Amino acid sequence: MSIRKIIPSGTLLLVLLSHSVRGQKTSYKFDFGPGKVASGFTQILPKDGYSREKGYGFDFDSKVVGQDNGGQQGLTTDGVSSKLPFYFSVAVPEGNYKVTVTLGDAKEATLTTVKAESRRLMLENVKTKPGQFITKTFIVNVKDRKINDGTVVGLKPRELTKLDWDDKLTLEFDHHTVLNALEITKVADQVTVFLAGNSTVVNQDDEPWASWGQMIPRFFKPGVAIANHAESGLTLGSFLGSRRLAKVLSVMKPGDYLFIEFGHNDQKDKGPDAGAFKSYTNRLKTYVSEVKKKGGIPVIVTSTSRRSFGPEGKIINSLGDFPEAARKVAAEEKVALIDLNAMTTTLFNALGEEKSLKAFVHYPANSYPGQDKALADNTHFNPYGAYEIAQCVILGIKEQKLGIARYLVNDLPKFDPARPDDPMVWKWPESPKSSVVKPDGN
Repeated sequence: MSIRKIIPSGTLLLVLLSHSVRGQKTSYKFDFGPGKVASGFTQILPKDGYSREKGYGFDFDSKVVGQDNGGQQGLTTDGVSSKLPFYFSVAVPEGNYKVTVTLGDAKEATLTTVKAESRRLMLENVKTKPGQFITKTFIVNVKDRKINDGTVVGLKPRELTKLDWDDKLTLEFDHHTVLNALEITKVADQVTVFLAGNSTVVNQDDEPWASWGQMIPRFFKPGVAIANHAESGLTLGSFLGSRRLAKVLSVMKPGDYLFIEFGHNDQKDKGPDAGAFKSYTNRLKTYVSEVKKKGGIPVIVTSTSRRSFGPEGKIINSLGDFPEAARKVAAEEKVALIDLNAMTTTLFNALGEEKSLKAFVHYPANSYPGQDKALADNTHFNPYGAYEIAQCVILGIKEQKLGIARYLVNDLPKFDPARPDDPMVWKWPESPKSSVVKPDGN
């Protein structure tokens, strides 16, 4: 199934929300399947594909079947399912959206994982027994390129086909999902956690690449929205230069957060002021200052370690002075520090040189379509590695006693980077789209 999108022109991307015919509506209620339609809901049948005119529907050639269980129970009388991942999209303007799904089947057990936009993990392995129905609610952030003063975020060519930057909210349903109902409502009462970073943070569209920023939504219940503005290959300087910090600041509310993780690509900066204790330090302080001016809460995150094992079989630092510079800025500016560099070093050492391959993009040839050569990348993570690192960030949030810790999910897994999840047991339902192209970044 192809899920490449045709991106509208820059003019359409900048349409003001109040004047967008498709963007005016910010609340939807959908009842899936051919049975009785619940009051106040719009019926969605398997044939209802997405169209720009309608503004909602099954997307990317998704093939689903409808089932009618009979009865008079409203939303649970029917549903849709598929043996393959399927997508449903709704055209909405920028903002945070409360999404509620009703899942289950009258006769069969179901298993559901839900991803949003560019493979952001929202729900993981939700199970129902035959005859059991369950509702789950999560928050999805939708962003656009527009900045208040009429300028736009400078996107890279690869971002023009990303689900993160289009004009829809897209949900992907995996495993054996039976979807009964979907409700989407724009909300303004969420604490938004903005993410600024590089390829170790960004929402990666394609298998087998993944980053911690796209896994972390799974660990929060409503009350927190994750707005990931990271992009592969960026430095503190290029994030500024492409107006991404300006974009974040334009929509930040007092009490919102900005998590800042850079360093990998900053190592490549050239010039008389380049270096961890020069331009990197000065720019990091600029981020902190600008966020504080908006009433926001900056959090400095040290760079994830690379898979760089030394002769003794232990991780050696390949990031120079950059982690230490980040620690120093956090101490001087009196802001929270999540020492992801230290935690990932512990994590990879715990896995060991051989087993840690399971956390990175190391795959033999022909593991994915069009992959005629082996993939061997010691910087970029696969979904398992990204999930483990997201848990490191969650641990840091708890240790730093950040206010958002009260919104962590009730079923939060116990985690210790010195005792990582077994990569041979952890499972991820792969999305249909894959790429052999390494993300930008060092």
